[in-house]
Amino acid sequence: MQNFKINFYKTADGNCPVKDFLDDLDEKMRAKVLQELCLLETYGYALREPYSKSLDDGIFELRVRQSTNIVRVLYFFVVNRNIILTNGFVKKQKKTPLTEILLAKKYWEDYLNRKENVQ
Repeated sequence: MQNFKINFYKTADGNCPVKDFLDDLDEKMRAKVLQELCLLETYGYALREPYSKSLDDGIFELRVRQSTNIVRVLYFFVVNRNIILTNGFVKKQKKTPLTEILLAKKYWEDYLNRKENVQ
């Protein structure tokens, strides 16, 4: 089975929100996220709960728990087995905040618009 390829979304001005988020995590949590990103890279669409969950209109969350800390990394799939990581957050409430989902959708739309303009 061919692996998926994980990419970080970058804004038009070169910022990378998910990289900034990952860089701010403590070492143990970052290691745990990277470990689960390897699972995502291997299983892609087939990765399900408790590791991954579909949220809304093609946006998914990678679900990571380290001790009592919970982190989510949002992403979407594009052609040729590519996964685009958009943003992440430390989970402090039961449901994924709508603002985080809307941000991921905004990044997805921006990604697609800029990709179309390049071709």
